[in-house]
Amino acid sequence: MTRTITQAAIPQPRGTGRARQLWCSLPTELARRFRPHADQFARRILEEVQRAVPEYAKPLEGEFGKVIVLAIEQAVLGCIDSIEDLASTQDTGAKLFREVGKRVHHDGGSLNSLQAAYRAGGRAAWHYIAELGQAHRFPAAVLCVGAEAVFAYVDEISSYSVEGYTLAQAMASGTLERRRRRLFELLLATPPSSPATLATMAKAAEWTVPEWVTVVALDPRTEQHPPPSPQLADDVLLDLDGPEPCLLTPNPERDLRGLEGRLSGWRAAAGPRVRPADAATSLLWARRTLDLLRRGLAGDGPVAHTADHLATHWLLLDRFLLDELSAKALAPFAGLTVKQQTRLAETLLSWLEHNGNTPEIAQALRIHPQTVRYRVSQLSELFGDRLADPAKRLEIQMALSAHRLLGTRPPTGDR
Repeated sequence: MTRTITQAAIPQPRGTGRARQLWCSLPTELARRFRPHADQFARRILEEVQRAVPEYAKPLEGEFGKVIVLAIEQAVLGCIDSIEDLASTQDTGAKLFREVGKRVHHDGGSLNSLQAAYRAGGRAAWHYIAELGQAHRFPAAVLCVGAEAVFAYVDEISSYSVEGYTLAQAMASGTLERRRRRLFELLLATPPSSPATLATMAKAAEWTVPEWVTVVALDPRTEQHPPPSPQLADDVLLDLDGPEPCLLTPNPERDLRGLEGRLSGWRAAAGPRVRPADAATSLLWARRTLDLLRRGLAGDGPVAHTADHLATHWLLLDRFLLDELSAKALAPFAGLTVKQQTRLAETLLSWLEHNGNTPEIAQALRIHPQTVRYRVSQLSELFGDRLADPAKRLEIQMALSAHRLLGTRPPTGDR
């Protein structure tokens, strides 16, 4: 049954895009009303674009002018055809508007001006539709859906042109290696780049965007500088020239297995596995883990994994909080000498770690069990009921564990 203007304009799930769904939901009679106005409609849009955007306030000549005029004409016809659910212009629309972006870049145009032109064109289109709708007394519901359809369509075709512009920009940047380096920079950018930009750059760099990635921070060993470039798979992104070398792998199980052999001359720390949009977060924790590795707090192997040192990161995340926690949890140590503090602190931590088992504590500390009992008696006098409170015991163990990692001792006296 043919849709009429008196029908409620309720969007139905037809077509592939939101804009097309909205156009298809409008009464088909609108297409017949609008089609005779297509040329005037296109001229109005072009005039508004040239009025609102200084970069386009010039005679549209040559290939650039042809592409812009054709794009506006096809945009108008595409909207009208979509009302009747025709596919005459839909199949070539994406290609055409990507070409607009490429042509603007080729002619030295600005991406900001291009996006401003789309916004101006959308406003002009809506004003024209509103005028015509009022003249023909279209229902308010129809005009509301028409407005939504116009701006959804502008967003859609604008994204195609941004993609084309970005792709042309990437292709003009030079070799594949440079494009991959630029892609790597975008992946690690803060705030993160948009998915559309990443997808376009990945296409230019001939890199398939994976579902998950892991970033590995690298550090050259002093005895072999500069170290040789590691031998890795083609889909690994690598930066060895920057001040903080790193790599990104979509397949850590493949690339981190036997990494020591492929990273001769390098130390490495692998960050957590994340989505590509969160690659900067993986790099942040990879670098923090590399710092632990340098300080001897993450083992002595050539590769450290953030996932193996989460508790250490948590304990050392904020020195101010550690000092505050120490002052609170270890306050009973304040009146002791440095020697007494050191001796009782290691005994208390061992007592907590071994659940008060005297023989195990004695073995761990290499002292006589009677010495353990004597020290535990001292600790009971100092800490009293705190050692019977699970929450306070946890705070004490956290503070002592952090100081052991740092090689420091609890603060004494006034802080």
